[in-house]
Amino acid sequence: MAGAKLDDYEPIVGPRIIEEIRTLSEKASAKSLKMVNSTAVGGGVAEILTRLVPLINEVGVTAKWDVIGGDERFFSITKAFHNALHGREVGIDQGMLDTFIEYNRMNAGEMAFDEDIVVIHDPQPMALIEMKEKTKAKWIWRCHIDLSTPDARLWDFLEGYVKRYDASIFSSPRFARRLPIPQFIISPSIDPLSEKNKELPQEAIDSVLEKYGITKDKPIITQISRFDALKDPIGVIGAYELAKKYVDCQLVLAGGSATDDPEGSIVLADVKERAGFDEDIHVLDMPPTSDTEINALQRASTIVVQKSLKEGFGLTVTEALWKRKPVIAGAVGGIPLQVKHNLTGLLVHSVEGLASQIRYLLEHPEAGEKLGTFGHEYVRQKFLITRNLKDYLLLIIATDYLGEEIINV
Repeated sequence: MAGAKLDDYEPIVGPRIIEEIRTLSEKASAKSLKMVNSTAVGGGVAEILTRLVPLINEVGVTAKWDVIGGDERFFSITKAFHNALHGREVGIDQGMLDTFIEYNRMNAGEMAFDEDIVVIHDPQPMALIEMKEKTKAKWIWRCHIDLSTPDARLWDFLEGYVKRYDASIFSSPRFARRLPIPQFIISPSIDPLSEKNKELPQEAIDSVLEKYGITKDKPIITQISRFDALKDPIGVIGAYELAKKYVDCQLVLAGGSATDDPEGSIVLADVKERAGFDEDIHVLDMPPTSDTEINALQRASTIVVQKSLKEGFGLTVTEALWKRKPVIAGAVGGIPLQVKHNLTGLLVHSVEGLASQIRYLLEHPEAGEKLGTFGHEYVRQKFLITRNLKDYLLLIIATDYLGEEIINV
């Protein structure tokens, strides 16, 4: 349902939210906006922009979305940046910094910035800010990463670029850094009408299970995510093996990779090796076009887990909560914004903790049902695309008042 219109969301969020969006759009419609990120497919940012940009245009703001180019060398460097900003020990040398700057300048030479507002997503295109003085635009850096414990040397380098922006956006107050520019908080969101999240008939769900050889005769524990070491798929296998000693179950590890993440194939190979010949572990390498299949796998699951070691926001958690699934997730990054322990899901800190909670929910399905009910409503109130659209309209309006303490809209 790629062509979903604003009014289509009214049965989900109610008429008041739609009316608020239309009122704000009247004040924002004179502006134009450009979004820039590093990949058109794969990953949460691309998923959000695919659905959000058309809605921004529908309500009267001229919005464009550009994707920077780069080869494996560039994206290997930016992946190392990503890991280092999440606090992992990664060797960042001057040659990598110079290559990062070089590729940003190459991209800048092929792009135009004629809009009123330019939003740059994450570190990969951050150095495009060098173009700011040649434009009329207000430039905003939108960070989806948890920057609470970044590599000090890398952050010192990147902060020099961040300070040149007119404002910044973070997903959570705890992600933000002390900066001399205004900061906004905008949480990511999911689209309840997208192929990945819309309701599916049971026959469609069963068809996907049959395709991948997943049976319905025992509980299904699922983690959906890129094959990334920070998502800890190896730890998920360990937790599954511990839980299976007490309650028979099967495990699905499904995902793929983004075009700006060259490490995915390595992690996938490690996961397959760790899974061995266990017929109850299903490791599924899925292309970016698999939204309906991912939807079906989540809806077929008894429990959805997300045992991340580091996390930006964790949209796969949002998706599972929306589908009323009991969620067990690592207490990292933006996950605790969504999973309120023992209310909308369960938070864990270790492989053993995950195993214990899997066993508990399998032995107490009524508890999982309550978690799923509360989780669904929490997402409806806080993490749907209509709220994200409203926040961006407020941001557009606020760019005229960045130096003022009070903004009257």
